[in-house]
This record gives sequence, structure tokens and C-alpha cells, in this order.
Amino acid sequence: MIWFDILCHPVWAVSTALLAFVVRLQRRGSWDPQACTVQLKGKTAVVTGANTGIGKFIALDFARRGARVILACRSEARGTAALKEIREKTGNSDVHLRLVDLSSLDSVREFAKGFLEEEKALHILVNNAGVSGLPRQITKDGLDASFATNHLGPFLLTSLLLDLMKRSAPSRIVTVSSVNHRKGEVDFSHFHGENLSYFMDKIYNNTKLHNVICTNELARRLQGTGVTANSVHPGIVMTEVMRHYPLIVRCLFNFIGFFFFKSPEEGAVSPIYCAVAEETEGITGKYFDCDCSLVLPAPLARDTALAVKDFEICERLTSKL
Repeated sequence: MIWFDILCHPVWAVSTALLAFVVRLQRRGSWDPQACTVQLKGKTAVVTGANTGIGKFIALDFARRGARVILACRSEARGTAALKEIREKTGNSDVHLRLVDLSSLDSVREFAKGFLEEEKALHILVNNAGVSGLPRQITKDGLDASFATNHLGPFLLTSLLLDLMKRSAPSRIVTVSSVNHRKGEVDFSHFHGENLSYFMDKIYNNTKLHNVICTNELARRLQGTGVTANSVHPGIVMTEVMRHYPLIVRCLFNFIGFFFFKSPEEGAVSPIYCAVAEETEGITGKYFDCDCSLVLPAPLARDTALAVKDFEICERLTSKL
């Protein structure tokens, strides 16, 4: 079987072990959220995918700082459970659940419409939700489900909430990308599920590259508005993002991860740093590594002409004709 061959291949095993070792080293020296005294009372934050993993710990941190926190989740049951847990742990009752399916542009529009009708401000938007390893699925919008969930849905959500964020400035947009964007490719036919390879994490890598490209272009367009936009790699984290992979892949990932990879709480550190730290105030159009350091993204993510084209295509794909 092809999966068995991959997992037993010595090159794959060695590279995985080395990567795990690097990630373990990167746990050291990171910024400590608990040592940060920044308070968010009077601020409103939205975190997508906040019912589990990294997103839940980001929302938990914001709630501890006194923010009004909106958990933007697809599952009502899991979102409600996270809501209860966050309220109990923080004593902050101003935490709320709003449902959204990022793979559906109509659902994103409905979420944004309700949010704009009910909320007076938005100071922090964390685009955290994501999937990996999905089989081929085309949404009713004619989009590949992975691209819709990881990139085009968050792109539309950000666009719809942007005017409110400008009125609430200073405000911050944080997009959770991945170091895997460096392995990504840009082919605009991918958005419609064409010319795609559904092997391992290839689609995920492509979506994460588009995250960084469009975040950089968004930052350029937002210059002078008081709204910043940055992308961040949270590290290799033990989350549920692997749930769509074959069992043998998940088992090996979890086995290695138990010893070397970050916990969801540790993975939340770099996104929280981008969202609240005084040191990141005013920084925009940058890519942060999992140790909270500023690093250069992949060369494709620094191509300004490509960024303009990518952004304009995403605008067309998410516009309601």
C-alpha cells in the first residue's frame, strides 16, 4: 500500500524526526502570554475554529484579558462545550458563540451580516480555522472544499468585517498559516478543484501559501487605516487537523508528537503574540514564526505582482454576483 511505503521510507522517517527535534527546540525562548499584562477590557475579538485546539486557547487567553470574545464555530455542540469551558475557567461571561461554516460563502455572509447588526466594534480577528487531508469535495459555490475553508471563506469574512475594524482602529487581523506554505504552489485553477493532487498535505500547503500572499497584500491596502494584518506559523501542533488522514498516518503523527510536538496551548502562543503584544503594535504585512520571531516567508509570498493578482481573483470569487 502506498501509505505504508511512505511511512516506512527512511527519508520520510529521518526528515520527520529532524523536524520534530527542531520544533522541540523552538519551544524554548518563546514569548510568555502569562507574563504579558495587556488587558482587553472593552475590546471585541473574533476567533474562528475556537471550539478546539489552538483556537480554543486563543479565545481562552482573550477572555482572561477581559475581552468580549466571539467563538466562530461550525459545530453548535462543540462550540457550546467550548463556550461553557471558557466562561468557567475565566469567569468572563462576555463570551459568545456564533455559528459559521467557512466552506460556505453564504454561511460566511450570514455570519457577517448578523455580527455587523449586533456588534459595535471589532478589534481583533483571528482567522484560525482550517482543515487538512480532505478528499476531493466541490462546494455549492464551485470551490474546492479545502480552499474554501482555509482561504476563501476567511478571505470573505475578513473583507466583510473590514469596515468595522477600520472604525474600531487600532485593530489587528491575525491569520494562522503554516511553515508548510513554503512547499505550496500557486495555480488559480486550484480554487475550483482543478489540477490538484490530494496526496498527503499538498492542498493544505497551497492554501497556507495563499493565506500569506493575501495577508501581505491586505496589509498593503490597509496602510494608514490603523488596521494591521499579519500571518503566523503556530508550530507543529498536536491538534485535530489530521483527523481526515488515514489511521496509520494519524497514529504515527500522534506517537512522534507526544514526545516532540507542541500542545494546542503552546501552539496558541505565537497567534496571541501577534494579536495582543505591545511589541507587535503597528507591525503589518509580516510573517511570524512559531517562536514569535519575524522571518521572511517563501519567495512566492514576497512577490508583490502575484499578491495583487491573487487578491483580485479572490475578490472576484467571493463577490456575490
